Amino acid sequence: MKTTALIIIVLSGISILCTSTFAQNYNDALLLSEPGILSSARSLAMGNSYTALSNDYSGVLFNPAGLGLIKKTDLTLSMNYNSFENQTTFFSNSLGASQTAVNLNQVGFVYPLPTLKGSWVFAMGYSRTKEFNGIMEFNGFNNNNNSMIQFVTGDVNDEVPITNDLGLAYEIRDSQLNSYIKDTTLINGMLNQSGNTKKQGNLGSWSFASSLEIAKGLFIGGTFNILSGSYKSDRDYWEDDTQNNYGAGIEMVPGDASTRDFITYYMNDIIEWDLSGWDSRLGILYNFEDFFRFGAAVKFPSFYEVKETFYVDAASEFGTGAAYQLDPKIVDNVEYEIKTPFEYSVGASLALLVFTVSGDAKIIDYTEMEFTQGFSDEYRIERNKEIEDLFRAALTLNAGAEFKIPGLPIYGRIGAMYVQSPYADDPAEFDKKYLTAGAGTTFAEVFSIDVAFVHGWWEDFGDNYGVNQSRTFQDINLQNVILGISAKL
Repeated sequence: MKTTALIIIVLSGISILCTSTFAQNYNDALLLSEPGILSSARSLAMGNSYTALSNDYSGVLFNPAGLGLIKKTDLTLSMNYNSFENQTTFFSNSLGASQTAVNLNQVGFVYPLPTLKGSWVFAMGYSRTKEFNGIMEFNGFNNNNNSMIQFVTGDVNDEVPITNDLGLAYEIRDSQLNSYIKDTTLINGMLNQSGNTKKQGNLGSWSFASSLEIAKGLFIGGTFNILSGSYKSDRDYWEDDTQNNYGAGIEMVPGDASTRDFITYYMNDIIEWDLSGWDSRLGILYNFEDFFRFGAAVKFPSFYEVKETFYVDAASEFGTGAAYQLDPKIVDNVEYEIKTPFEYSVGASLALLVFTVSGDAKIIDYTEMEFTQGFSDEYRIERNKEIEDLFRAALTLNAGAEFKIPGLPIYGRIGAMYVQSPYADDPAEFDKKYLTAGAGTTFAEVFSIDVAFVHGWWEDFGDNYGVNQSRTFQDINLQNVILGISAKL
């Protein structure tokens, strides 16, 4: 039943083509609930193990209490390069695809207020927290008795499936009563199936944060985020009679000679989201003599308003020269709201001479995802029940280290991240693993340049339709490079 957030095959959207039911499901909630890995160059290079550090603008994303450690006005700007690679196996045939994106990653401003004692710091800015950049391509012969054509054809409560309009299916009626029985197709699998899915978009947050030192070495802080973003999934899908199983002797619509010699079926579906919302975060941090630090933070649920548009186009071709084209149309245009889970983080860091080491743990209970507005009450209850049945509380572990080259203003950094899959029955192969590295240097204790590199890998799968009838198996690799500059004034 798993169709992942990274390779969302819009199976649920296809059902709109032949029924009047809603298409949204638990994948939509997961897409917005899984945190991204984007942050500052320094924090990402240290494996995002930043709950006990957070002493630059990116603290608004981890633990806003850490902003209280900043003593000078700080301006920061960074860019992100993202590369997504997917090696897909489909009926023993392997096909690779990749897609890249370059975007503004972060711009922030931190201002410590003059105080007689302790510290009071404000911060504001924008962070791109998650990329939806992704791609998948597949091509293989399905020698089983199933197909997308069959999947979207059948008894559909008097709705006309697109395959009827494409000369691939026809109505069966009672000859005596002339009443509708069902729609049917002569296609019975044994087709070559191919396609590609391209995804793009992002989530970002405009953040307003503050930190206050309430006792010596003890800081509390909070962040309020205004969320915005977009998402687009564009899929092309083909089924071809490469072995001439439906040749010139077979009329797909009995009595219509133009539907002989089926060649190909094509479908394009596009999902577009316009996203807006808000959330908040609270944190606490204890700093003991700049030697040992402990931090904890809670991110409260995000509330997203989703404005979704679903487009469909389809076509068919026959050896007779006949070609049918579905008029492209908007099948679905809806608005709904999604509530994401709480996120709880704890972390500690230790500074030893030229070394700083840190570690974090985060827990997210994905059964708390929820559709809160939109649709009928019955539909929301069904979708939320699916979430409770399919998901679990998942653990994220982060570790990192930073070392300063003695006598030089140069820093080296390494880190690692382990992100457990939120699906209850997933094996370890579906957990996301990341290795990170980076470096930084300062000039005259004012200007800094930092760079981070991350490599991630995991396995995944998705269904084009049905359950394990037309399944893709994916080996995914992700690379990110973040380049950041900052000035402390």
